[in-house]
Amino acid sequence: MEKVVAVVVTYNRAALLCNCIEALRKQTRPLDKILVINNGSTDETESWLLSQPDIECITQANVGGAGGFSRAIAESFAQGFTYTWCMDDDGFPKEDALEKLLAADDGHSLKLLNCIVVNKDDNDSLVWKTGKFTKHSDVDCDLIEGSVHPFNGTLINRRIVERVGIPKKKLFLWGDETEYLYRITRKNNIPAYTVSNSVHFHPKSGFTLKQDWDYQSGWKMYYYIRNRFEIYRSKFSNPVMAIGGYIAFLVSFFAVIVLFQKTDKLKKMQFAVKTSMDAFSQKFDTKPGDILTVLNTKPAPFFQPWNLIQSIVFGKREPATA
Repeated sequence: MEKVVAVVVTYNRAALLCNCIEALRKQTRPLDKILVINNGSTDETESWLLSQPDIECITQANVGGAGGFSRAIAESFAQGFTYTWCMDDDGFPKEDALEKLLAADDGHSLKLLNCIVVNKDDNDSLVWKTGKFTKHSDVDCDLIEGSVHPFNGTLINRRIVERVGIPKKKLFLWGDETEYLYRITRKNNIPAYTVSNSVHFHPKSGFTLKQDWDYQSGWKMYYYIRNRFEIYRSKFSNPVMAIGGYIAFLVSFFAVIVLFQKTDKLKKMQFAVKTSMDAFSQKFDTKPGDILTVLNTKPAPFFQPWNLIQSIVFGKREPATA
């Protein structure tokens, strides 16, 4: 008999977590376990979880969404579950979502399955474009091949974990889900599908690069830029193509800064360059506090023409001494 565990990663969103848990309890196909990974919440999350007898709770330091799902999937696998159903605390599934997902798995071929992610305030709008669709009512097929949004109602068969492993904890956040998806679909040739009648509700996505972001508080942009290289390393088996893809991303990122950012353009470009160096050198120990320190420290001038000319013409030289 197949066993299914729902795993939820949470951080300081107790009210939203409660809504998610209630939706999991109401599934028409009852879950075998609900597992919550609490990433060091400082609100009432932990005390509430400990008062819920039907929930297994693991509290750990805040290691980001990547560390949360890495731990959750590893725990599920160790406990022998057939399927791990993954989601964040700010979304919640429709009552028949799990039943519909399992019905879409014919049991013959290995596949990654995902709910269709619908705006919780507008039930016909998809939070992210899925295939060619932006409206749920426009979807004209049972399965949307090759377009999924991981960790928003994602059903992972344990055989996928056996072959692919778990998400990379070191990525912390932003990009870990995409890297894992490419590792599943590109490196291991496992197809992925969105199941159009299995609905997961989620807030509307508010992030866009075209919107001006605050330089001094925008620490998450570090992970967005750094982790993109890991995404390309999983997307392309050829390392040259991975490097080329990342460089093309950086060029596009600089263009977005120039065209759409209204504040601190030069600082943002310099920050992106420094971050890309961390990506190339595989530096994964940077914490949010470290990033904020950098963002709130006056950077050196981005362009130093005389030093640049010297380095090009003469190469790096030691300073003259008397």
